[in-house]
Amino acid sequence: MLVVVSTVRAPLADVRRTLRVRWYRSPIDPGLLRQFMRRSDLQGWWQALGVIGYLAGTALLTHHFFSQRQWALFAAALFAYGTYSCFLGAASHELDHGTVFRTKALNRFFLRLFSLITFFNPDDYALSHTYHHRYTLHPEGDREVVLPQSAAMRFLFVIQLFCVNLTGGPGCDGLIPRVRDTVNTALGKPPARDAAGDTEPLAPDAHEWMAALYEAHPEERMKSVRWARKILLFHAAVIAVAIVFQLWLLPVFITLSRFLANWWRLFVFLPMHCGLRDNVADFRKCTRSIRLDPVSSFMYWRMNWHLEHHMYAGVPCYNLRKLRKAIEFDLPVAKNAVAAFREMRATWKRQQTEPGYQYDTPLPPTANPGHVDGSAPNRDDGLSTSIGDLAPAVLAR
Repeated sequence: MLVVVSTVRAPLADVRRTLRVRWYRSPIDPGLLRQFMRRSDLQGWWQALGVIGYLAGTALLTHHFFSQRQWALFAAALFAYGTYSCFLGAASHELDHGTVFRTKALNRFFLRLFSLITFFNPDDYALSHTYHHRYTLHPEGDREVVLPQSAAMRFLFVIQLFCVNLTGGPGCDGLIPRVRDTVNTALGKPPARDAAGDTEPLAPDAHEWMAALYEAHPEERMKSVRWARKILLFHAAVIAVAIVFQLWLLPVFITLSRFLANWWRLFVFLPMHCGLRDNVADFRKCTRSIRLDPVSSFMYWRMNWHLEHHMYAGVPCYNLRKLRKAIEFDLPVAKNAVAAFREMRATWKRQQTEPGYQYDTPLPPTANPGHVDGSAPNRDDGLSTSIGDLAPAVLAR
């Protein structure tokens, strides 16, 4: 399949009028789907406090070994903390969709809390991610993810994945560019890289993408600027408290939490779209789900079921596994994280000599063929096409 890349993009206002992706969605009983889409404060509290509990526990253990100067155990505990603290961006993703808690105020509270900690800008993200869901991997309307994506694992980048990610790499931004971009946004300058936060791989033309978004929706820009300023004030306060009270690990647990031990996050995060197909109207061909152990899936806010999330984005994360079981007959086999990463890497390596190659995900014999050209009727009943409360007011219409 030949990939055609255009250097001239239509204004997003025109794209919204002309681009109609008639998505194929696996058939499901509307009553069952309605049941899966129910939000629960109890489930939301369990998810949020469970994540906070793990991080608090490993942080206390790390502090204990630090105070006892047991450096090997300190390093192991900090590694255990960072392996999952860098998953907090997935929390902001789910909370930005507004599907975690039934009570909207709780969604907003935890969204802003986790976003402050992780340098995540939910206002940028809501704008970008709404387009991503409506036009997934159709470059005219979605440049949050642009194929082909790099899966290059350079030596220095891999080293950073096991300690502190300073400079970033494929699907994983680093401390330096993230702080720089936040400062630029706070000063009202265009973002130098992406607005995709912690849930989508970096696009090569992300600067152009954010410029296009704010050209189409200039009224949204100041929300982003104000939030960036709050992020900087928050982390300045964290560092000030650490200095005054000599709490030297406090900035490590908070300001560096997103950038510690990114190794496992890369394995489960990058394969979501990397190596798949663009310009198709079938999520089974452009999105990948993977199987994870229960702890990793929980800490990742169940986003390993990423195909299911795209197909029915209004379903809360804690119901995605149930959704998977209900429509599994119609979905590709979900590989484990290592197998999915190998598949993605094999595709990327082939693309080095065949730039137009894209992996065509095989479907099981029980699956409907779908219509990747968008010729099939689309069930647009509001329930099936819901993306939760993600869309800002300018895009909710």
